[in-house]
Amino acid sequence: MDALIRFWLGIDVSKKKLDVALLDERGKFKQRVFANEVAGFAQLMHWLSERGVPPSQSRVCMEATGSYSEACATALADAGWVVAVVNPARVKGFALGEMVRNKTDRTDACLLARFCLKHEPEAWVPAPLEVRHLRALVDRLQIIKDMQQQEFNRLEAHAGNATLEASIRDHIAWLQRCADELQRDIDDHIDGHPQLRRDADLIESIPGIGQVTAPKVLAFLGNVRRFKNAKALAAFIGVTPRLKESGSSVRGRSMISRAGHSEMRRALYMPALVASRHNPAVKAFGDRLRGAGMAPKAVVGACMHKLAMLIYGVLRSGQPFNPQIAMPGLAIQDGI
Repeated sequence: MDALIRFWLGIDVSKKKLDVALLDERGKFKQRVFANEVAGFAQLMHWLSERGVPPSQSRVCMEATGSYSEACATALADAGWVVAVVNPARVKGFALGEMVRNKTDRTDACLLARFCLKHEPEAWVPAPLEVRHLRALVDRLQIIKDMQQQEFNRLEAHAGNATLEASIRDHIAWLQRCADELQRDIDDHIDGHPQLRRDADLIESIPGIGQVTAPKVLAFLGNVRRFKNAKALAAFIGVTPRLKESGSSVRGRSMISRAGHSEMRRALYMPALVASRHNPAVKAFGDRLRGAGMAPKAVVGACMHKLAMLIYGVLRSGQPFNPQIAMPGLAIQDGI
């Protein structure tokens, strides 16, 4: 452990508040609650400053809770604090090991501070501003599409009711105009940032991934080059195989782990289906797995894993998809 680190801050994040536990080198806790908003973030940092807690001698830890935790983590990281945003499953396992019996916001904050002290989780790096803006646009577009699908379902449910059908169709048309406008905003935003444009072109060179999926990859994954290898990227997304074997009797069916970025897995599902038919590398891979008797859904998961490998490959190399490079050693390189 770094001898310069003297303070560990655990933050339990909920929708409206931040439960904060400050652990010092003597093992003493100080606790406080702040609002989960911009003013609350400023008050938190002021509270730390008043207690002589400098960013250079501190580590902050919180669980990944999506939009609830990201704003706070970004504000602290932008202000120079070293922040770790960890998978809640890791903290849950640590709590079991610590024999923690109570679960409240205050005890969870203390637990996160102790977890930060003992495990020194890797620092979280906020996405650049252009990626954050792209993610906001992509998220909004997905919300519009989800609303549109809900209206299509209502249209089917109210078939024959002319008045309701007309109202629903009008709303669907309005939502489509909103979606088209957001898609143009996404395209313009990517075109306005050369690195995003280059990365989008490389991703779209992979058969099966088009102009709809490429912005999602850029928005959800950020700089893919930060991952040490393609397997680390696949693990982050949650498309790595999970084995279930024990002794001589337990031989469970392998499946994807799903312990990762659920929105990115959702974004890769349809491209994997398309790529399994039209991408030569993914098609050969899927055909081999089907020939070996793998279940159809498991084959789709494996093709999603293959697409993650190809995305990493084109971005890391800076070269468009080349089937001659992707095909050799297929069975060995995928590890499935």
